[in-house]
Amino acid sequence: MKRISILNQYNGICSDILNEITTKLNKSFITFLMETFILYMVIPGRINFLQLRRYGNSCKERFRQNFSKDFDWLSFNMALSKRILTGERKAIAIDPSYISKSGKQTPWIGYFWSGCAGATKRGLEIMGVGLIDIDNKDCVILQAVQTPDNKTLENRNTNLIDWYLLVLNSMKEKLQRLSHYVVADAYFTKSNFVEGVKRQGFHLVSRFRNDAVLFYPTIEKTTGKKGKPKVYDGKIDFGW
Repeated sequence: MKRISILNQYNGICSDILNEITTKLNKSFITFLMETFILYMVIPGRINFLQLRRYGNSCKERFRQNFSKDFDWLSFNMALSKRILTGERKAIAIDPSYISKSGKQTPWIGYFWSGCAGATKRGLEIMGVGLIDIDNKDCVILQAVQTPDNKTLENRNTNLIDWYLLVLNSMKEKLQRLSHYVVADAYFTKSNFVEGVKRQGFHLVSRFRNDAVLFYPTIEKTTGKKGKPKVYDGKIDFGW
């Protein structure tokens, strides 16, 4: 009975949010979404179209057709976060995540860094964007965007850092209603990313990589002699 009560509560929350933000969606698609939300909660193990058909009331083709339609997940999850995250202090979290995937026909399959394995592995990657509740130490995922493989990025004359910046920029107007602080791991402490998020109006909260090398700026006055003036005056020792 407790599980049924939780599912009913979950169903009510999702229904209220859809009514708030989806005035242009038809009733059939809303019904499909509600069915899918419940199925994701109750299906054990891996979820695919075959599993959705097996446990749900719709055929596999209906799931395929509706999954190909656009839906504003960012607005939906932002509305959901307001009900869950009650703290005053919030920040945007970004984190690329590796997904194991085999095969040759999957779009954008390639080699990506796996933090768990500590190595580059063949599969997929998603750029997760979430909202952190600092006071209550909680987080809600807002959006997940698939990362193109290296070949696709090269064909677009871009790189991985520029892609991550593009993802942030595509949703910055909505994200900045929640927070102007972006939290990321040490990989993102690169000058082009730091300057990029700054231009977008965000403040980056991160740390340097373990192998980062910093120098003291020199305080010596220029001598006026030939050659490039001295700029740095020794490495910073982080031994403390």
